Amino acid sequence: MPSWVAIGFEEYRKRMPRECSVEMVELASAKRTKQADVQKIIAAEGQRLLSNIKSADFVIALEVTGKQWSTAELAKKLESWQGVQHNISILIGGPDGLSADCLKRANEKWSLSALTFPHPLVRVILAEQLYRGWSLMNNHPYHRE
Repeated sequence: MPSWVAIGFEEYRKRMPRECSVEMVELASAKRTKQADVQKIIAAEGQRLLSNIKSADFVIALEVTGKQWSTAELAKKLESWQGVQHNISILIGGPDGLSADCLKRANEKWSLSALTFPHPLVRVILAEQLYRGWSLMNNHPYHRE
């Protein structure tokens, strides 16, 4: 990933309080060739993702067909997720999306936008939106309406 991705993600990660900390686990993408079987790649990536979450985790899949939330709705989601008392795992798929198994495992499906974003930018947008939601939930001045 370009250095700006790590810098942007880290900026918002470090702003999060301990009770709402954010950690990224990065998994290598499969090599794609012109002859590659995309469905096999998606399935293999899905298995790697699922092997990195615990059975008790509350799972949110980033999915284009998921529900889009306003900032206020995200703040309410964050508040409810904190009540779950388990790890919250947010799955970001590869360039071809998440596997059917990942979508089936998800407790919620979230669409950041109807727009398509490059994978590196999603990391920064996600971290910023989590921070923004937390700031609204806690009456922090970062979020302005």
